[in-house]
Amino acid sequence: MKNGFYLFIIHLLIISNCFAQQNKTDSLKLAIKNAKHDTTRCDILLSWGEEIYFAFPDSAVSLWEKAEALSKKNMAEDESKKKIFLIRLANAQANIGTVYHHQGKIPNALEYLYKSLKVCEELNNKAAISITLNNIGAIYFEQEEFKKALDCYEKSLKINRELKDKRWIGNLMNNIASIYDQQGNKAKALECLLEGLKNYEEIGHKRGISSSLNNIAGIYKEQNKIAEALEYYNKSLKIREELLDKDGTAGVLNNIADLKLKNGETKDAFIYAQKGMQTSKEIGYPNLISRSANILKRIFQKQNKYKEAFEMFELEIKMKDSIKNEETQKAAIKNQLKYDYEKKEAVAEAEHKSELKNQDIIASEKNRKQKLITLFVIAGLLLVLIFAVFVFRTLRITRKQKLLIEKQKTIVEEHQKEIIDSITYARRIQQSLFPTEKYIQKTINRLYKK
Repeated sequence: MKNGFYLFIIHLLIISNCFAQQNKTDSLKLAIKNAKHDTTRCDILLSWGEEIYFAFPDSAVSLWEKAEALSKKNMAEDESKKKIFLIRLANAQANIGTVYHHQGKIPNALEYLYKSLKVCEELNNKAAISITLNNIGAIYFEQEEFKKALDCYEKSLKINRELKDKRWIGNLMNNIASIYDQQGNKAKALECLLEGLKNYEEIGHKRGISSSLNNIAGIYKEQNKIAEALEYYNKSLKIREELLDKDGTAGVLNNIADLKLKNGETKDAFIYAQKGMQTSKEIGYPNLISRSANILKRIFQKQNKYKEAFEMFELEIKMKDSIKNEETQKAAIKNQLKYDYEKKEAVAEAEHKSELKNQDIIASEKNRKQKLITLFVIAGLLLVLIFAVFVFRTLRITRKQKLLIEKQKTIVEEHQKEIIDSITYARRIQQSLFPTEKYIQKTINRLYKK
């Protein structure tokens, strides 16, 4: 009776939410119609898809594809808007890749995720890079490539610790815990889960809290702490149902069914497994359908219902093959190699451009130095020429001065000669006028005789 009443209340909540969702859908359609700019339209489409993603994944993809097309259209028409719409393009691609991942369309998922990662790295958008790395890591985890998955998760975690994003730190701690759990390191897994739960509780992130509770319950289940595990599972399931999170709800239902089966409660296990299968089929996630089929197979085996058990076994294998097969693995490797190659090509191209730039700089510097040398040589030659002219002019002036001096000297010498000649001539005249000494002596002697 209580179970029936509880289900009745759940149905009422779902119906009420559907009406509320319809009203919100109408409002969003009107908002897109009245939006004046394509950036606004893109943002509404992206937000709308994120709002309905967990309940209606295909509809969300349709909205994100519209946002993707609108972004590409604007980038093609106006180069100045490229960066604005690249951000929205990366967001849309990442979201589409995530949905394809959950639906088991791994090649499509990787195609979109690697496209998104490339755009995010081009934009140097750390938050978007971390999200995309996380999503790629999740695919590697499902492919049991734990080393690659851990590498992606740790790179993403490092970015989010720098950004101090508690929500994503919680997400990544849960993901890393899953790897440690698979490797048998339960203590390390529990440590990561508790850190993740703490981050979620600090920001009141219900979906994250539910995820952590579910994962902690899984550790307790493996440690045969049935009561503690069931307590945490029920807390997680309650939050998932409140959020209308069909993906999370199906996962927790399967976990409770597995726990009940392990504890010998086959009847209750069947109820939860059936609910898990129904919810998994509603959203079409192969990994959840496979898990539900596995639990139902084991339940039917315990009940000696071998036909039903075989049917579930076939369904389980079919779903597993759709997720993990040779083509999928090749696609994953191909996309990884393609990404690595494109990244290396981008690095090589950047290095080539840098080398060309350096060569241009070296050539420019060499040319500049050559010009300087040429200018110095010309300046030197000009100085030599000026000095030569100066010397020539000085020599010319000196020669003129020497000639002038020699001429003046000649004139002076001629004047001197003329003066000497004059003096000599005058002396001769003077001597001719005065009596000679012999005459004077003769005159004196004559006077004495008298």
